[in-house]
Amino acid sequence: MEKKLEGKKIAILVANGFEQSEFEKPYHTLKENGAVVDVISLKKEKIKAWKDKNWGDEFEVNVAIDSARADEYDALVLPGGVLNPDQLRVNEGVISFVDKFMEAGKPVAAICHGPWTLIETGRLKGKKMTSYKSIKTDLENAGVEWVDEEVVVDNGLVTSRSPKDLDAFCKKLVEEIREGVHHE
Repeated sequence: MEKKLEGKKIAILVANGFEQSEFEKPYHTLKENGAVVDVISLKKEKIKAWKDKNWGDEFEVNVAIDSARADEYDALVLPGGVLNPDQLRVNEGVISFVDKFMEAGKPVAAICHGPWTLIETGRLKGKKMTSYKSIKTDLENAGVEWVDEEVVVDNGLVTSRSPKDLDAFCKKLVEEIREGVHHE
């Protein structure tokens, strides 16, 4: 298999309660394509996923948000799950980290409830996005043109609705990372 992302370093940002499939599928897709992937969270300790309406597996965190530097990464992935983005979006270090990706035009991919965290950057006005339907109004209130599609790409910003969209989400994620920085 061609290593489409050789030499790329990707950040996956999660907190306890992230949707396990929305973490695992992108993680493995990125690794299979040759990327180096860091799992970043609020603290450098094991974090627990959410799977099938209950707690899922535990995963290692490589980097705590306090020591994460956006300029060291080529792209950012934000898995969903309800508990996960609710913790991330109130953390100033997280918002600053995410904002640096948006400001630099680096690829950012968010699925399901993951886009919730992006709202806090104040950089979504005029963007075309999708998400899990329960946060549609929140995104529209942030100035987003919300659409109900399996994957939406707007200038390097990749969004999808739910785990059923993971194949399309991962395919676009790899494409956008290969393209690199997107300038408005």
